Amino acid sequence: MLETLITSKTRLRILVKFFINVANNGYLRGLAEELNESTNSIRKELNNLLDAGYLEKESIQNKVIYKANTKHPLFSILQKIVRQHIGLDAMVEMILQRMGTVENVVLIGDYAKGIDSGTIEVVLVGKDLNSEYIEQLMVKIEKEIKRKVSFQITDQHNGEGLIIYEAT
Repeated sequence: MLETLITSKTRLRILVKFFINVANNGYLRGLAEELNESTNSIRKELNNLLDAGYLEKESIQNKVIYKANTKHPLFSILQKIVRQHIGLDAMVEMILQRMGTVENVVLIGDYAKGIDSGTIEVVLVGKDLNSEYIEQLMVKIEKEIKRKVSFQITDQHNGEGLIIYEAT
């Protein structure tokens, strides 16, 4: 869906990298290697996003580090759009519909780092979670978001990853 609005695949991958998790940052060569793109195409998109104010940069020892500009008025909207593009909102909603004992839903792996690899790894934290239901749900979620999903079930969270849902 977002591919029709943002036609540059490089720009879309950079937006996913920085807006799925505000802790993510990167520098030109590292992003080029990570996204398997030329440094010129990465530089062009970084400059476009920087000029628009969506990214900010800072020089640390001979490297220019880029990260999402959390002060931009559209930051939260962009973050929500990126998460919807990946399918995280739909996935959390489907999980919570029938599983009231979920304490946390934690994104780990590539997507927590902002890498759109095609496989979303999720840790479900809670007591007495129904693993059979989760297996059935996984098939529905994969069809809905058009990405592979891998669930891990546990009763404690080790603090690793990006918390995308937390029970209050």
